[in-house]
Amino acid sequence: MNMFNDLTAVIRVEGGTGTKASIASGFGGASKTYDSASRLQKIMGDAMLLRIPEALQPEAILDLGCGTGWFTRKLITHYPQARVTGADLSPGMLEQAGAATASEQVDWLNADAEQLPLADECVDLVFSNLMVQWSRRPEAVLEECQRVLRPGGFLVMSTLVDGTLRELKQAWAKADPGQPHVNRFVPAEEWRSLTGKVLAGSALELSPIRLPYESPMALNRELKHLGAVFKGEERRRTVTAPGRFRAMCRAYPGERSGEVVATYEAGWLYWQKPTAG
Repeated sequence: MNMFNDLTAVIRVEGGTGTKASIASGFGGASKTYDSASRLQKIMGDAMLLRIPEALQPEAILDLGCGTGWFTRKLITHYPQARVTGADLSPGMLEQAGAATASEQVDWLNADAEQLPLADECVDLVFSNLMVQWSRRPEAVLEECQRVLRPGGFLVMSTLVDGTLRELKQAWAKADPGQPHVNRFVPAEEWRSLTGKVLAGSALELSPIRLPYESPMALNRELKHLGAVFKGEERRRTVTAPGRFRAMCRAYPGERSGEVVATYEAGWLYWQKPTAG
């Protein structure tokens, strides 16, 4: 779920996200519209591809949280000698990925990233784009990546941190005080501390990405097409009233051009597993 996708990062954050079943179902429901809406995912994934060492010639690749297989297909093209496994929690996403991928070079795997059904040291490259933020136990995901990588193997992973969608959060705070509408994101320093503990010597790069939208409703529509509805336990169980949406749109900060902008605080993790000795 390249994720992710729902643009949320949680490390034991109060309120949490939905269950794994609801997350898988939500993304499966968005599988037909995901690729057309995934501007952020494509920007961040393309940046990761450029950082894979040229000297690395992987024989086995894991696309962890592969979603619709957009980057699985890019990995197949870039590494024609490799066997690629596209793994995702959502059967619906995997069905879409399989239908869009005409290659015998790839295997599709319905799996939980916190407990992968893969052998130790079986892959040379783990590519994971905007998936780890969905996990309640991101340390388990990092440990699994460490376990399945062969010595000398490489991990490239992206996520989002606190400050993401801050304009939307501020607008909803004015339109509907006290009622959360935007998923929480872990602070950058907390994420840096975790990655440093689990993957010693890893590099974490942070940089904001600002994307333009015609209106706040266009942003809301894109998030829906990604399967990116708010899944916190404190969410309303009824449909948000149109009046609240209009109030949010009025409160959203605008640009001189008439467009609005959403900020995504992007993070990229790079790590090479040490070789024996």
